[in-house]
Amino acid sequence: MLSVTADTVRLFLHVLAATVWVGGQLVLAALVPVLRQLSPSAPRTAARRFNVVAWPAYGVLLATGVWNMVAVRSQLHGPYLTTLVVKLVVVALSGVTAVLHSRSRTTVGLAVWGALTGLTALSALFLGVLLAG
Repeated sequence: MLSVTADTVRLFLHVLAATVWVGGQLVLAALVPVLRQLSPSAPRTAARRFNVVAWPAYGVLLATGVWNMVAVRSQLHGPYLTTLVVKLVVVALSGVTAVLHSRSRTTVGLAVWGALTGLTALSALFLGVLLAG
């Protein structure tokens, strides 16, 4: 059996948190039409409950992201650094758009900020895979 290292734990926690942050958004978005049929307030109730796990996951992503940068500090130059900076901007946008989505009170605001949150979360995930490759 392969041995477990700090790198294994770091990457596991980062991927787990990304699974919750990105995957949870996709699942919740898919459930919104069904939730609306149950009750007009059901999507908001489900989103509030999702936030209980989503925001801690986002925090773990940020913490393990810093840990990742420390672990690969020798690679922080050239195209790798450029890609990392783009990812950091996209991760920040994902958090900002999620806050704006949660504070929105209009249908258009919810749709726009929700779509941007999902797009930025997926983009950050893609950039993370690109950095790992």
